[in-house]
Amino acid sequence: MLSLQEISDRLEIQDLLVRYSHAVDTRQWDLLDDVFTTNARIDYSAVGGPVGDVAATKKFLADVMPTFPAFQHLLANSSVTVDGDTATGRTMCHNPMLLPGDDGQQSLMMCGLWYVDTFARVDGAWRIASRTEEKSYMYVAPSTPGMG
Repeated sequence: MLSLQEISDRLEIQDLLVRYSHAVDTRQWDLLDDVFTTNARIDYSAVGGPVGDVAATKKFLADVMPTFPAFQHLLANSSVTVDGDTATGRTMCHNPMLLPGDDGQQSLMMCGLWYVDTFARVDGAWRIASRTEEKSYMYVAPSTPGMG
């Protein structure tokens, strides 16, 4: 049976995961400062991104994400284990992204991945201390003429 503290911790971590998605999907990169610890290590290399700290991650996202007209992060099947002021988690992410085409047509790239996270409670609030993306699939659906 889960204690009230563990239920609270899990809900706070779920909210943290949603805040990450919201920050990226709304292109509010500075909101990531309240998602990650100050010394977080973020590894996006499985999907072609960098390995680095929060500043490097924010720069990468600010440089790359505007090339996509639209995108979303859809989270599911989150498994979180809490141990005091630390926790680990594995969360599925489906990330559809529109790709602009030279001919004005758009294609849809679908990325499936898992976030493998460690969390730390800092000053009473949960933060992501490390995040590694594990790739499941990437698929680009071809554009259909007249559908753009």
